[in-house]
Amino acid sequence: MYYYLQNIHPMTASQIIFIIIVAILVIHFLFESWLEYLNLKNLSEKLPSELSDIYDSAKHRQSQQYEKGNIRFGFTVSTANLIIILLMLFWDGFAYVDRLAASCSTHYILQPIIFFAILGVALQLLNTPFSVYHTFVLEKKYGFSTTTPQLYITDTIKNLLLTAIIGGGILALVVWFYHLTTDWFWVWTWILMTVFSLFMAAFYSSLIVPLFNKQTPLEDGELKTAIMQQADAAGFQLDRIYTIDGSKRSTKANAYFTGMGRKKRIVLYDTLIKELSVDEIAAVLLHEIGHYRKKHIVTSMILSVIQSGVMLYIFSLCVSQHVLSQSLGVNVAGFHIGLIAFGILYTPISIFTGLGMNVLSRKHEYQADAFAGRFGKADALIGALKKLSHNNLSNLTPHPFHVFFHYSHPTLLLRIQKLKGSYS
Repeated sequence: MYYYLQNIHPMTASQIIFIIIVAILVIHFLFESWLEYLNLKNLSEKLPSELSDIYDSAKHRQSQQYEKGNIRFGFTVSTANLIIILLMLFWDGFAYVDRLAASCSTHYILQPIIFFAILGVALQLLNTPFSVYHTFVLEKKYGFSTTTPQLYITDTIKNLLLTAIIGGGILALVVWFYHLTTDWFWVWTWILMTVFSLFMAAFYSSLIVPLFNKQTPLEDGELKTAIMQQADAAGFQLDRIYTIDGSKRSTKANAYFTGMGRKKRIVLYDTLIKELSVDEIAAVLLHEIGHYRKKHIVTSMILSVIQSGVMLYIFSLCVSQHVLSQSLGVNVAGFHIGLIAFGILYTPISIFTGLGMNVLSRKHEYQADAFAGRFGKADALIGALKKLSHNNLSNLTPHPFHVFFHYSHPTLLLRIQKLKGSYS
C-alpha cells in the first residue's frame, strides 16, 4: 500500500481547473433543473383571488400545459448542451478545433476568429433542430408562432451575418488590443464595449430593427393623441411613435422605448394595439416613461459598464496563464482558449451579479408602476398586464425561488397588490 501511494502523482493545476470547470457546469445544470422542477410543482389549480378573472378553467389548464411544455423543452435543450460541452472537454474537442483553426491560419487575429467561427457554426447546426421544434411545433401548437419557413430561414441567415460582421469585428479589435498592449488590453476593450453599447442603445432601432421588421410612424388618431397627451402631462418630450409588424412572427404583444436624447422613440407592436384599449396603452406608456424619469435606464447602463470593467480586469489577470489553456487540452496559451475557460469559470460570479441586477430591476418595475399610478392609470395598467398575461398564457404562480433567481420583473400578483394598495 505504501509503495502504491508513493507512486500516485499529485494532480497538476490544469487538472484541478479542469475538475472545477466540469463541476461548475454540472452543478449549474442541476441547480437550474431544480428551479424548473420547483416551478413545475408550484403550478396550482386555484389562482389567487386577484388573478381569478384572467383565465377561465379551460384557459388556465392550457396555460399550465404551455408552461409544462416549455419546462420539458428547456430541460431537453440544456441536457443536450451539457452533454455536448462535456464531450468537448473529455475528448479534447476544444484542442481539436484549435488545431483545425491553426491549420487554416496562424495569424494572431485570424486564428481566434476562425476558432470561434467553427464553434459558432457547429453550435448553430446542433441547436437548429431545437429551434425549429420550438418555433414550428411548441409555439405553433398554442397559437403563438406565425413565422413561415421562408421567414425563419431568412432571419437565421441575417442573424449569422450580423454575428459574423459585428462579433467578428469586435473580436478582431479585442485580440489586436491584447497583442498590442497585453496587460492593459482590458482598458481598451472596456472602452470599446462601452462605446458600442451606447451606440447600439442610440441606433439599434433605426439600424438593426429595419433588417427584420417594418417600422412605420403611428397614424394620427385617438391612440396617437392619447399617447402625446400622456407624455406631455408627464413632462416627457416624445415626437417619434412607431408601430412594428411583430405579428408576422408571433401573436405575442410588446412595446418598448429605445434610443437616447433626440433619438428616443416608442415602438408599439401591432399585436399590442390590437389587444389593448387606448387607455391601457397609455398606461403602459406612462410605465415606460417612469423608467426614464427615474433614471433607471442610465443606472442600469452604468452598473453594466462597471460589471464589464470588473470582468475584463479579472480576465486580463488570467488570459495569459498557460494553466487555463492546458485545462482544455491545449499546451500553448492562446487568447481564444483562455476566453473559453474563463467564461465557464466566471459563471458563479455572473450568477451573483445577475441576482443583484434582477433585484434592482424588480425594484425599478415597482417604481415605474407607481409612476403610472400617480397619473391615475393604476387600473388601466392592471388591465393591460392582465390582458397580456392572458394572451401570452403566462404562468401566474411561479415558485418564489425561481422568481428570485430569474425574474427581472415582479410577479403579476405582487404588481397588482402593490398598485391596488397604493392607488385604489
